[in-house]
Amino acid sequence: MRTLVTLFIAGTIAVASGCSSGSDQPKEELKGADGGPSGQALVKDDDSQKDILKIAGGSKDHTTLVAAVHAAGLENALSNAGPFTVFAPTDAAFGKLPAGTVEDLVKPENVDKLSTILYHHVLTSDLDQSNFTDGQKVTMFDGSQVTMTINDKGWFIDGAKIVGSVRASNGWVHVVDAVVVPK
Repeated sequence: MRTLVTLFIAGTIAVASGCSSGSDQPKEELKGADGGPSGQALVKDDDSQKDILKIAGGSKDHTTLVAAVHAAGLENALSNAGPFTVFAPTDAAFGKLPAGTVEDLVKPENVDKLSTILYHHVLTSDLDQSNFTDGQKVTMFDGSQVTMTINDKGWFIDGAKIVGSVRASNGWVHVVDAVVVPK
């Protein structure tokens, strides 16, 4: 399986214009001066704080997410300045989905569906737990809402437990134990 998932936004406008669903137009890959791939995701910088994509890419527990991000062509969006808050499902979280779901989603013909699911894990703001209240409704980048739950058992987004958080140069990565599927 190809390496999975990286997420979102080259300034909200750039991403929004690039993610029209239902389009029969093929995605154009960004090309550098030499004809090879280009974009913010390819910038090598070992000195600065890592962005969301580099954090996910460096995690042994997020290979499926990184592969999904690549399959959806969202690498540059997640590498841009943001700010973003990404609720990042672990490989084990993807493993809870019905058999064959991930393999089906990463097929080129399902890129719109995959993008919608990935966008359902992103906020275009820089938020940690202190910004949320129990029962709060939050609108995700895909336009649909989730419910935040904060109680003595932990912090949850539509039932997926946030099991850890990592600060990134362009926002937050909140690790979740389930894939949050749009209703």
